[in-house]
Amino acid sequence: MAIIGLDNLYYAKITEDENGQETYDSPKKLAKAIKVGLSVEISEAILYADNGAAETVKAFKSGKLKLEIDKIGTDAARDLTGAEVDSKGVLVYSGENNAPYVAIGFRAKNSDGKYRYFWLYKTKFAVPGTDVETQGDSINFQTPTIEGTILQREKPAGTDRHPWKVEATEGDTNLDDSVISGWFTSVYEPTFTA
Repeated sequence: MAIIGLDNLYYAKITEDENGQETYDSPKKLAKAIKVGLSVEISEAILYADNGAAETVKAFKSGKLKLEIDKIGTDAARDLTGAEVDSKGVLVYSGENNAPYVAIGFRAKNSDGKYRYFWLYKTKFAVPGTDVETQGDSINFQTPTIEGTILQREKPAGTDRHPWKVEATEGDTNLDDSVISGWFTSVYEPTFTA
């Protein structure tokens, strides 16, 4: 199904326990979404036997996330990059900032009018890029872009696997209705039956 739209960009701060397992805060609206770019890096190994490829394994290594948004507010910039706000309300980026991990959620509109929902479980962002230009005869919008690295989370799902992304498509036959209605009220936690 072709995707024709994007909206509802959220983030949730992560707290890690002593074992590094993640707990998610309530999601917060990040900004108005313009574009989300996601690329995945895979580790691959090929076993050769009897003079040919006998077996191959491909596994998630990490991902890159690029968000183009209408603006990054002070609170979101602090939460995503580790920047600080001084006593007069000015956002201060320094070399000592340590960006925390956050979960990122959004939805994409399919050409049939139904939505596909996403959560990326563990992303660390860099300082957002800034491109600005003077206004000439025509108006050109300049919007911020922020890039992050996606990792699998430490907290296992019920199958003892460590997910990095979940997605659900509205209207799928086996999808529980409560999944979509609660998608942005909390970060989705996978459940499996024995």
